[in-house]
Order: sequence, then structure tokens, then C-alpha cells
Amino acid sequence: MPGVVGAGGALVVLALAVAVFLLAGPRRATVPLSRLAPGQQAVSTSGLSSAAVGTTAQVDRLLRHTGRTERFEVVLERAGIRSRPSEIVVITGGAALGLAALGLLAGGPLLALLGAALAPVGARLMISRATRRRQAAFLEQLDDALQLMAGSLRAGHSVLRALDTVSHDTVAPISEEFSRAVNETRVGRDLGAALEEIVDRTQSDDFAWVVQAIAIHREVGGNLAEVLDRVSSTIRERGQLRRQARALSAEGRISGIVLLALPFVISGVLLLVSPQYVGRLFSSSGGITAVVIAGVLMVVGAVWIRQTVKVEF
Repeated sequence: MPGVVGAGGALVVLALAVAVFLLAGPRRATVPLSRLAPGQQAVSTSGLSSAAVGTTAQVDRLLRHTGRTERFEVVLERAGIRSRPSEIVVITGGAALGLAALGLLAGGPLLALLGAALAPVGARLMISRATRRRQAAFLEQLDDALQLMAGSLRAGHSVLRALDTVSHDTVAPISEEFSRAVNETRVGRDLGAALEEIVDRTQSDDFAWVVQAIAIHREVGGNLAEVLDRVSSTIRERGQLRRQARALSAEGRISGIVLLALPFVISGVLLLVSPQYVGRLFSSSGGITAVVIAGVLMVVGAVWIRQTVKVEF
């Protein structure tokens, strides 16, 4: 019976994680049907949908009242998530309630608190992972974008037109960032400020060099295409060095993942095969102390391995 409960709990957690990913992931912007056909009446929504919309509106007002909306929006922009902060909070809250209810049924109040805490931690980890992946994708595409931009400048186009060309001939995320900068410049914003925001969202030191080169070119002139070629060559060499470093440190990262996952895998197998054997570990103060000490040592080991295989240059 405990094995069935554990397996069911794992499936529920997996389903909630998939739901959060699908609901919180990037969505294509849509136009309401009422705007496409103003003469038609809006389609009536169900009670559950109305409750969700009302809850989201309440959370949105609460975030604005506490002054956290803008900071949360910046975090979601860096991750490439188009959902509103209130929607993320509502989804995370629903997942927390579901995990808390499951924990309460499976193991009591302590497990319920642990399940409720897993939802915000998981949401934060997912957003951080999406941010890192988006920044890495931007960095990988930057070399090709600079070459395309330099070619456009040699053809006689302006800097703004070259940026517009890159936004149309590349893929996300670099196309989205350049398109946003071009649109902001067309409505009156300074090009340098728009490009500096791209640097802030992507946290790219390489693109910061490009922004500085464009700023210097706007002030003193010069051959910007040649400068971009040199910056592109430097970025290409840095990318090769970065990939080589990741290849050399891959063994250490995989070893860390295996060592950290092995205790949980073995514990799960023992819980399914012999629940009474694992239950003795949590039925005494000595066993609980050993579990806590093992957890602390695993955290220390994870941090140690991460710092060992992390290459900064």
C-alpha cells in the first residue's frame, strides 16, 4: 500500500509539473474574437473560468499594491515567459494546494508543508532554467547575427535598418530582442537605451561590446562593419573556448548528477520493495538525525562539485 501511494504521488507531482510548464510557458499572442467582429457578442464563460479570472485579477491587484509586479515582469522577460505575473502566482498557488493535499493524505501535516513548499521552489527553478537556456541561445546566435548585421552595413544600410534585417532573418530569442529594440526606436526611444536593455535582459558581456561599438560609431564615426567583424571573431573564439571547457568538465557534472541522484533512487526502490525496512529509519531519533546529516552533506557536496566544474573566463 505505501508503494502504491508513493507511485501515485510521483505521478501527481509529474502531472502538476507538466501543467505548470504548459500553462506558464510562452504562448502566442491572440486577438479576442470581439475585436475581430465587434458586432458579435462575447462568448459566455463558465463558472470555473470566471473564478480563475477573478482570482488572477485579485492577485494582480495585490502584486501591484506591494510593488512587486515590475520586478516580477523583468524576471519573466528574461526567461522569455509571456504569461503575466499574476497567472504564474495563481498556477503556483494551485500546485502548492494540490501537493499539500496529497501530502496531508499520504503522511500528515509535515509532509503537507513539504509538498506546499515544493511548488514555489519548483516554479523558481523552472524560471531560472528557462532564463539560462534563453541567455545561452542568445549567445549562440550572436555570432551569426553580427555577421548578418555587418553585411547589411556594407550594403549601405543604416544601423537601425541592419538591426531590423537581423530581427527578420534570425530566430528567437535574438529576433525578438532586436525587433523590440527596433520598435522602441521607431516610437522615439534612443537606440542606445534600447540596446542597453537587451544587455540587461540577456546578461551578455559579448553583446555589451557590440553596444559600446555602436555607441562609439554614433559619436565619432568609423567603419562599424569592420568593428563588428572583429567583435564577431572574438565572440566566436570565446564560444569555442566555452564549449571546450564544457566538454572537459562534462565528466565531473555527470558524476555529480549520479552521486546526488543515487541516494534518492535507492531509497525509492527500497520503499517500493520493503517499506518496513525504510520505515525504521524514520521511526527513531537516531535515524532522523542520520537523514538530516546526510541531507546537509549532500547539499555541501553539490555546492562543492558545482564550484569545481564551473569555469569562469
